Amino acid sequence: MDIHSKLIDIVREASKLMLSDTFEISQKEGFANIVTSSDVAVQEFLRDRLSALVPGCGFLCEEEDKHDLNHEYTWIIDPIDGTANYSRGIDQCAICVGLKHGNDIIESVVYLPRTEELFSAIKGKGAYRNGKQIHVSARSFQDSVMCTALAVYHKEYAQICSEIIVDTFLHCNDIRRFGAAAPELCYVAMGRCELYFEYLLSPWDFSAASLILTEAGGTISTLDGSELSFTESSGILAANRKDNLLQLQEIVKKHINKQL
Repeated sequence: MDIHSKLIDIVREASKLMLSDTFEISQKEGFANIVTSSDVAVQEFLRDRLSALVPGCGFLCEEEDKHDLNHEYTWIIDPIDGTANYSRGIDQCAICVGLKHGNDIIESVVYLPRTEELFSAIKGKGAYRNGKQIHVSARSFQDSVMCTALAVYHKEYAQICSEIIVDTFLHCNDIRRFGAAAPELCYVAMGRCELYFEYLLSPWDFSAASLILTEAGGTISTLDGSELSFTESSGILAANRKDNLLQLQEIVKKHINKQL
């Protein structure tokens, strides 16, 4: 069995730790940023199993400041993307695992156990949902649906986020807010949505899903159009088509420049 198949099996096994109805909730930085006992349990399970899968690897994880980047291979893990959703029984919550080699994500899995949707990708080999290859839609900007959110952990950015969202809404079809970055990027990858904007995300929020998106034919960048860094926080834009991404970048740039 290859690494990718083993990775999928490990993530599915880890998801069993999410499916209990009994978990504890604590606050990291107030009511907006919480962690559950399931987050910690899933992360520790993944660290244990993935260390054995790729000996000598490093880790960049959301919980408990598990940052160990000085390795050829680094696992980037969000044990539960959408913890607030998870804690309230909302289905959009996912285990996200990406394997970084050099500057690239080369393997990734995003699994939503409550909907039983498993998105996966290997660099250069396409993107899949439950084993079936997926591709972005061909819709124009005018016909696009954008996934987005206000910067819930940085409410000082609420005004500029709101302005960007309203401006985009006036030019696209509609807006969606599912409350979890990785599932939303996967929805762009499979053609449910076409655009994505968040003002500030941590690398574990977008790393795994970014490979799924690009392998599905989509495109992704920072707010100013730069390539992603998978070790630093960043604003994220994504789209099904390059021209749609460029139009979204222009809207964002206009509002950022107004702040300068």
